[in-house]
Parts: sequence; structure tokens; C-alpha cells
Amino acid sequence: MIRILGKEELPFKLTWTHYLILMRIDNIDERNFYEIEAYSEGWNCRTLQRQYGSSLYERLALSRNKEAVLQLAKKGNIVEKPEDLLKQPTVLEFLGMEEKSEYVESDLETAIINKLQAFLMEMGKGFLFEKRQKRFTFDEDNYFVDLVLYNRLLRCYVLIDLKVGTLSHQDLGQMQMYVNYYDREVKTEFENPTIGILLCKENKEAMVKLTLPPEANIYASEYKLYLPDKKLLQDKLRQWIEEVSEIE
Repeated sequence: MIRILGKEELPFKLTWTHYLILMRIDNIDERNFYEIEAYSEGWNCRTLQRQYGSSLYERLALSRNKEAVLQLAKKGNIVEKPEDLLKQPTVLEFLGMEEKSEYVESDLETAIINKLQAFLMEMGKGFLFEKRQKRFTFDEDNYFVDLVLYNRLLRCYVLIDLKVGTLSHQDLGQMQMYVNYYDREVKTEFENPTIGILLCKENKEAMVKLTLPPEANIYASEYKLYLPDKKLLQDKLRQWIEEVSEIE
């Protein structure tokens, strides 16, 4: 009998190959998380291996507080608020782009469109694709949002801008304008406020907090074109949990 989600019993659904992968995960909380996600999301073995290899558990945990980290092991990744969509970093190794090669934002955007299904899975649960280079006009000037997604779980638009360099305060201001436009001109009264996400090669978290008010609903996430070092992320998560425990 398979037991996940705490004490709740669920019918056998995962294959033996799934459990061969899960059995190799030493950390019980991490193993429970991948078991819950594989069951609830219907992951095949290849997807489970990719999510584990990309350190999804650690990347989600590092974007949350201690209580939310504990919930990952009990309930999996439940999407109830904008912060639940975040992970640090976002991993785009499936694009097949070289980290050191010269490329511009349009190259990154085209690569994402060509691998759209994998990109939506990496972004998280409930995402639907609407449009690339969505144009809107303001004071006779045209502006373009790189990618417009919709999250059916949060019932809101999610605007994504791609930045191949270091994040700047001008980038944040531009995204704030995009979000304001969608909230005032596009979303309906039945939908929740628009979310803005800047995928950037180098995030400046302190600048984001200084530039934007807490209620801005705009977030920045670094992207990586290669699989992250799992041990490095595990050590970082362990250190973060220890620091939080000492404060408490």
C-alpha cells in the first residue's frame, strides 16, 4: 500500500520505475515531495527524473518561508498565491542554448516558443499560453510584452519579460507599467490582479525590494541554461533552514 500526503492512503498509481528513482532520494521530505507531485501531476518517469535532476524541491523551497517548506513535503506544491509560482532559479536547460554563447532576448524568446510545453511545465502548475510580443499602445507609443501567460489556478494573467543581462530598475518600472495596463484595461472583475515576472540572467533581489512596493505583484527570477549543482542547492537550503531556526 502506498502512503503519501501524510496518513492518507492512495491507490497504487506510480510504476516500479518511478519508485526506483524515488528510492535513491535520501532526504525523506524531498522524497515525499516528488512522490506527491509525480502522483498528482501524472508525471512519467522521464519527467520525474528531470524534475529531480533540476532540483525542483530545493528551488521551490529556497523561494519560501520555513512553514511553506514543511508543507512541500506534506502536500506538494500547492498554488494559492503568486509567490507559489516562484522558484530560484528557473532552469531552462531544455532549450539547448549554451551559457557562454552570444545571444539576445529575441533568441531566448524564440527558443522558449520552440520548446513551449517544456517551458510551461518549468514555470509551474496551471499555466496556459496566450501570446508572444503582445502589443499595447499608450500615448501613441507601442509597447510589447515578451510572453503573456494565464494561470487558471490563480485566475490571473502572468506577464513575462526576458532579460539577458543584469536586472535594472528601468526593467522593473517597465514591468510595473505592463502590469498596471493589464489590471486596468484587460483583466475582468472576476479575475485576480496581474502578475509580472522578469526572467533575468542575474537577479538583484535587494534592488527589487528597494524599487517596488510590497504589493506590486512583480517578481524577478534568475534563469539558468544548465542544470544547477544539486549539492550546492542542498547545502544552501540546509544553511538557510538552520539560520531561520536560530532566529526563532
